[in-house]
Amino acid sequence: MKDFLTKTRMALAHPGLSMLTALAAITTFSASQALAQDGEKPQLTVYTYDAFVAEWGPGPAIEKAFEARCGCDLQFVALEGGVDILQRLRLEGASTEADVILGLDMNLMEDARALELLVPHEADMSALKLPIEWDDDVFLPYDWGRFAFVYDSEALPNPPDSLEALMDAPEDLKVIISDPRTSVPGLGLLLWIKHVYGDKADEAWERLSPHILTVASGWSQAYFSLFMNGEAPMVLSYSTSPAYHMAFDKTDRYQAAEFKEGHYLQVETAAMVAGTDEPELVHAFMDFILNEDFQRHIPLGNVMYPAIDLGDELPDVFDRLIEPESYTFSPAEVSQHRREWIREWLNASSR
Repeated sequence: MKDFLTKTRMALAHPGLSMLTALAAITTFSASQALAQDGEKPQLTVYTYDAFVAEWGPGPAIEKAFEARCGCDLQFVALEGGVDILQRLRLEGASTEADVILGLDMNLMEDARALELLVPHEADMSALKLPIEWDDDVFLPYDWGRFAFVYDSEALPNPPDSLEALMDAPEDLKVIISDPRTSVPGLGLLLWIKHVYGDKADEAWERLSPHILTVASGWSQAYFSLFMNGEAPMVLSYSTSPAYHMAFDKTDRYQAAEFKEGHYLQVETAAMVAGTDEPELVHAFMDFILNEDFQRHIPLGNVMYPAIDLGDELPDVFDRLIEPESYTFSPAEVSQHRREWIREWLNASSR
């Protein structure tokens, strides 16, 4: 089993000619060898978020593609979002059943690292293509995007073109946001406003507050349950969100507003849990993450940019998206100030 996984891992890390090695290993690897001693396939448990494993998400196709290579049983455990994944890992500690956590973005990385439950992934990152430099050896990027306000062009034909314009808009313009304590996009907006307004972020929240229709617990509730049902003409989401509607709904009705101040960047990552019983299997999966058979399911499955260059495989609808300037705090800065900035938001929102 170990020899098979090692060969497969090497091939997945180097697509092309080296894939012959993986094909040979798969061909010669008997079913009896693929089974664990108790007669069952080895299991890989991946904690992730619900949208990733939804029937329209990338999870089902990725599960099928990896299982075809590993002779294993890939089990996704779906939680509501990245914050929930971190909380679950914190609560379970060293007794966690997770082999891999997939769904922590760079704004949660340092808090997860501090738990001392994760180890270097050892994956080849030479194929990475991100808008920022990346050299972290524990957290492996699998996609990226920019936070944005998505609007319904039929309900709001002239959307605001900046955070300032949104705050200065007539009070009847309402938006839906997510809670930064429970939602990764919600935390993204918190950091976005902090990056733009700095010490005056509390004043910015006071100005934005009259426009907030509701603060949802998570992205799915905000986007699908509220925005898509017409509760408000704008919702906090991603600049890539319109790609889904263009590709599947065949409509340009939903667009992302490009803001003059720029947009906050998000990179989503996967990491290996130290206490896994299947280290070779985990390493094979981590290498698989930057393989085209994983990455091709990201653009329209997770509706984000892939972490590698897909070339002609990147759907054409991505050419029609806004490409705003973006920026970010360092993971260490976010970890150091997150609770302080959340308190600032709570105080400003209650005035």
